Amino acid sequence: MAASAKSFLADAGYGEQELDANSALMELDKGLRSGKLGEQCEAVVRFPRLFQKYPFPILINSAFLKLADVFRVGNNFLRLCVLKVTQQSEKHLEKILNVDEFVKRVFSVIHSNDPVARAITLRMLGSMASIIPERKNAHHSIRQSLDSHDNVEVEAAIFAAANFSAQSKDFAAGICNKISEMIQGLATPVDLKLKLIPILQHMHHDASLASSSRQLLQQLVTSYPSTKMVIVTLHTFTLLAASSLVDIPKQIQLLLQYLKNDPRKAVKRLAIQDLKLLANKTPHTWSRENIQALCESALHTPYDSLKLGMLSVLSTLSGTIAIKQYFSSAPGTAATTARSFDLVKLAQECCYHNNRGIAAHGVRILTNISASCQEKDLLPLEQDAVFGLEALLVLCSQDDSPGAQATLKITLTCMVKLVKCRPHLSQSVVESLLTQLHSAQDAARILMCHCLAAIAMQLPVLADGMLGDLMDLYKLIGQSATDKKQELLVSLATVIFVSSQKALSSEVKTVIKQQLENASNGWTAYRIARQASRMGNHDMARELYQSLLTQVASEHFYFWLNSLKEFSHAEQCLTGLQEDNYSSALSCIAEALKSYHKGIASLTAASTPLNPLSFQCGFVKLRIDLLQAFSQLICTCNSLKTSPPPAIATTIAMTSGNDLQRCGRISNQMKHSMEEFRNLATRYGDLYQSSFDADSATLRNVELQQQSCLLISHAIEALILDPESASFQEYSSNGTAHVESEYERRMMSVFNHVLEEVESLNRKYAPVSYLHTACLSNAVIALLKVPLSFQRYFFQKLQSTSIKLALSPSPRNPAEPIAVQNNQQLALKVEGVVQHGSKPGLFRKIQSVCLNVSSVLQSKSGQDYKIPIDNMTNEMEQRVEPHNDYFSTQFLLNFVILGTHNITVESSVIDSNGIVWKTGPKTTIFVKSLEDPYSQQVRLQQQQGQPPSQQQQQRTAYSRF
Repeated sequence: MAASAKSFLADAGYGEQELDANSALMELDKGLRSGKLGEQCEAVVRFPRLFQKYPFPILINSAFLKLADVFRVGNNFLRLCVLKVTQQSEKHLEKILNVDEFVKRVFSVIHSNDPVARAITLRMLGSMASIIPERKNAHHSIRQSLDSHDNVEVEAAIFAAANFSAQSKDFAAGICNKISEMIQGLATPVDLKLKLIPILQHMHHDASLASSSRQLLQQLVTSYPSTKMVIVTLHTFTLLAASSLVDIPKQIQLLLQYLKNDPRKAVKRLAIQDLKLLANKTPHTWSRENIQALCESALHTPYDSLKLGMLSVLSTLSGTIAIKQYFSSAPGTAATTARSFDLVKLAQECCYHNNRGIAAHGVRILTNISASCQEKDLLPLEQDAVFGLEALLVLCSQDDSPGAQATLKITLTCMVKLVKCRPHLSQSVVESLLTQLHSAQDAARILMCHCLAAIAMQLPVLADGMLGDLMDLYKLIGQSATDKKQELLVSLATVIFVSSQKALSSEVKTVIKQQLENASNGWTAYRIARQASRMGNHDMARELYQSLLTQVASEHFYFWLNSLKEFSHAEQCLTGLQEDNYSSALSCIAEALKSYHKGIASLTAASTPLNPLSFQCGFVKLRIDLLQAFSQLICTCNSLKTSPPPAIATTIAMTSGNDLQRCGRISNQMKHSMEEFRNLATRYGDLYQSSFDADSATLRNVELQQQSCLLISHAIEALILDPESASFQEYSSNGTAHVESEYERRMMSVFNHVLEEVESLNRKYAPVSYLHTACLSNAVIALLKVPLSFQRYFFQKLQSTSIKLALSPSPRNPAEPIAVQNNQQLALKVEGVVQHGSKPGLFRKIQSVCLNVSSVLQSKSGQDYKIPIDNMTNEMEQRVEPHNDYFSTQFLLNFVILGTHNITVESSVIDSNGIVWKTGPKTTIFVKSLEDPYSQQVRLQQQQGQPPSQQQQQRTAYSRF
């Protein structure tokens, strides 16, 4: 269990730093200087790991210069190792500061008499093309080597020419004629022509170059009709069109022409592959005629493999804008029904094909048409899609081969999509899934359970009547303990939790626990408990966490499980709340808070330096504060009865002109309460902003907590503090918004109910009546009665992103300040690298990094001068876009006031949607501003009463400049 749990409790460690950067480099340098070839090679191949660990320019520059030296003086095997290291570390190349020196050392080998050494050098230059695109000596060497009589050297020159063409417009324009001469020359062997042709895909830098390359390719296609030549030329044609964009419609027509007319299967397959590429890249360029031609080819081809390829292109297009164009721009009358289209006929024909793949693409096309063309009357198509999906489900669920599983995944994805956009089909789809579960293979059952859970999360379709079937199946599975069975236990438990949206019955809990005791390991039990926490079944989760406490090997895991048990117990306490029973509500909240405080202590003990559990601690602390605020609000509402207003309250209200003062101390308490809820909403917003790596469900959960705080603060304002100016427009429910989970659905219904109640009482029974306080207390109870959902990010980090900053100048000792003269500016260079976990950009990607630099005067030294307020502080912000996960920028800072200044550099991240995320980190350095020697001398002379000398006066005049 400990091994499996490692992924969630220790994901963020990017490798422990055994040595600092200099020591690691010295260690490798020692290897490079060794007399033994083996040790030298070992040192060379360890460089990529060093770059990954210390990705800052100062180290990378030194390391690459050392490697260039090895390349210059070593043998060919060492050169090959250096080439491989350079190719692996391509994203670090732009951090080389002495590019000229690096290139000079590498380039010296191009004059060798050994053709293999020259070939490796050419490949090395090609790999560095991104940093030296316009080096004329490199261009010249590549051109020369293309004429070499040595095949190895010519192939290396072709590799280098392709890389330079992609980077440099000048090189591409210059080499284009040379390449075309070689391709058309009779002396050039055919295998060399096949290697030269792909260079033309990079000739897209301007329209005339692209056009001449297309003409050449057009000639080649007709002049050399052999299969290999046609395949290479057509593929290069497609890649060139995809890069230059303007010729894509022509290219689609050309490929369709070859698909229809060329009898060779290999050419047809290549045409299909390229059409798929264009369908993914630019679906909007496909006209109705293109899709029609593809449908006709698919209808008429006798080969299943080709039909499968064409259908995969059509199924890709059916999920894009192209499908709407196909149906909207139909010729003839508007009365043509959807069934009369060739695409629909083809899909219906293929739905029951004996080839699984073809059938899967057929139902996918029908599903996509039903989903995207909702304005049309597609009832027959929907039925066809459902029947096709059910047939495939029956076929694939009995077969556990990889092909059948892949088809089943497509089928189940289509089911979820169809149910999402056509909710009235959900009942029949769910029934067919449940019926099939009993007879399916285990691997298929797992996927079917995932599908059932996905459907049930969106729509409450799993009735309690279906629980019996699920429980029978659960008992049946628990007999064996294979890995597949363990996975199935988790999947089926998830479906059971989703389907029983109220509390689980004791009978269901007993069955689940018995099966876990019989046939499961600790990890399976933990995963089921985790799902119970996500679905709000805290009672079940608490018992499972309790049973696991003694099964873990590390004390961090023990504290983690103990904290989860306490949180589940706390949430379980809140399920006993009842409307209008405020004293029991207060005692339930107090009981929950007691468990939460125990849990947060345990959670703090579970955190480690590599994994500080910051999101979990932040979320739980906010929950504790929210419960305390709710408890305080109920007490405040009760105080209208327990602490009636004093006799002079009416007089105070009349003199202050505030009618609310008639009710005594409740008015001030309500103000405090409202401010507290607004403050909590702000803190939830901050937690949201700091969770860049969280999945969308977790972020939505945080957002719902924030909205509940805003709702209560709005209710207090609308009912008690300021009924006249309260507006209900901005809070009105947007009922059309799609709800992703049962928790969200229940929270939204509570929000709407509370708003209706508040609106009905607004401006009635002024200033405050028992109806108002009862409404507020009931709103609190209604919100707490929805079981809290602990979402995925609480347990598991699927995406991991962090930023590492380096500032220069930086002091040797962090506590030591950097000395700067007060008449000079400090140029602060900020460099940074973005580090990723195993799945970069899974939920959101970094578009740019926002760097904020501010300085604060900590302690003054010397006299107080009158200084403009602008010079007192530095406050600057810059946005930089990381390239290959690296960024750098500079700030100019003024330190006119003498003394010690504290400079803080804080980074935040802007994603591709323009949303700012406060990810950190925050780095601090100290600067000591010293008086410049000349000013000091003048000041001392003035103190001693001596006038400054003539020379000094002149110097003063010039010192301004």
